[in-house]
Formats: sequence, structure tokens, C-alpha cells
Amino acid sequence: MRHGFIGFVAALAAAVGGSLAVAAPARAATPAVQIAKVYYNSPGSDTGSNSSLNAEYVRLTNRRSTTINLKYWTLRDKANHVYTFSGDFRLASGASVHIHTGKGTNTSTHRYWGSGAYIWNNSGDAAYLRNSAGTAIDSCSWGSSGSYPSC
Repeated sequence: MRHGFIGFVAALAAAVGGSLAVAAPARAATPAVQIAKVYYNSPGSDTGSNSSLNAEYVRLTNRRSTTINLKYWTLRDKANHVYTFSGDFRLASGASVHIHTGKGTNTSTHRYWGSGAYIWNNSGDAAYLRNSAGTAIDSCSWGSSGSYPSC
């Protein structure tokens, strides 16, 4: 009986060990929609004009092989300024959308926050993307030096 039990344990250990040996190492998954780049400092002087405000934007990219509906998804900064995708907004696989700070006419590739003030701080800030359930999807942060972050 003892030989049978030891053989069973050895076989079980080999089976479990073998399955663990082929498991891939854990790594961070690419988010469905990624904050690809943040243009937090519009070129030239910060005049507060609508064109200057719109030169400040975030580019989101769909990294999945299917279209994703961003209805009620939010983009926010550290100070909790919030942009919400209203209505059905479908982002095709591999496509990008730019969320501009100022006012404009929404299209499939450009959305407008409608703010009369800058959102993203040049001295350092963070962008947070959440889905309609409030689950964190992606984030990107930067400090006071360097260029525009590719996240």
C-alpha cells in the first residue's frame, strides 16, 4: 500500500510540476484602450484662446482586435477635472481618438472637453482612464521636465 501511495504522490507532483513549468511568467496586460500620448503643454504662450486650449490633448488608442464602445467612459486629471464620453462612441480596432481641452465639433477622431481653462498641468500631472463601471483601464503621469509622455 505504501508503494502505491508514494507512486501516486510522485505522479501527482510530476503532473502539477509539469503544468507549472509551461506556465508563462506574469506580465502586465495591455489595456483595451490605452492612453497613448498626452500633449499637456500647448505650443507657444498659454494665451487661453480656444486654439491654444485645443493644442492640449490626450490621444487614446484601441489596442484590441474589436471595436470598443466608450459610452460613459471617463478621462480625468489629478484635480478631478472629468471628461465623459456621452452617447455611443465606438472606437474601432487600432483607431485613436484625440480629446482636446477646448471647444469644437466632435468627430470620430477628435472629441472636445469644452473647457475654457487648461486641464493638464505643465508642472506635472496624471491622466486616468476609467470604463463605464468606474474600473481603472489605464493611467499616465509626468513630471515637470521632459517631453510629452508616450504612455
